[in-house]
Amino acid sequence: MSLGKVFKNGIINDNPTFVQVIGMCPTLAVTSSAINGMGMGLSTAVVLTCSNLVISLLRKVIPDKIRIPAFIVVIATFVTIVQMALKAYVPALDAALGLYIPLIVVNCIILARAESFASKNGPAASAVDGIGMGIGFTIALTVLGTVRELLGAGSIFGFSIFGASYQPALLFILPPGAFLTLGFLMAIFNKTINKKSSDKVEEEA
Repeated sequence: MSLGKVFKNGIINDNPTFVQVIGMCPTLAVTSSAINGMGMGLSTAVVLTCSNLVISLLRKVIPDKIRIPAFIVVIATFVTIVQMALKAYVPALDAALGLYIPLIVVNCIILARAESFASKNGPAASAVDGIGMGIGFTIALTVLGTVRELLGAGSIFGFSIFGASYQPALLFILPPGAFLTLGFLMAIFNKTINKKSSDKVEEEA
């Protein structure tokens, strides 16, 4: 598989949020605003890319019986680095994301890519896979957070869009709004992907 296809799969064909529907805990919990969604997405992307690369480099020396604990140690190392960086440079975002940054250690997106891809492929492909999946996850969380913030608070990234007269639909920044918004976005995303796939098949035929 080419590196371009690996990258594209992470963003579109195998998008972790809209297609694979994994990593739902942070997806639903922290996306009440666009900045929170982007912050969580980028944090996860950094950990995913770095851990994929290191696990791929070590895949031949990690005994099969302890591969999962070894993966978790590698992932936890990068999560600690990311958390310390957030505390030092973006304390407000660190406070907003709270417990969900440490929980990246057991995020099923990262563990799944480590087990199914990085442990079986070379460093270049594994790094590209991490970048693609990370960007796909970041885009999904940012879009979800943007829609929820726009409808629930009338703003995007904290900037008011509709003015003081707007009556926000508070449902969208509450937990039920996360499920509703995610459902609609998943439907739109998959409908679009399926339509493009059908059009491509018709063109080739």
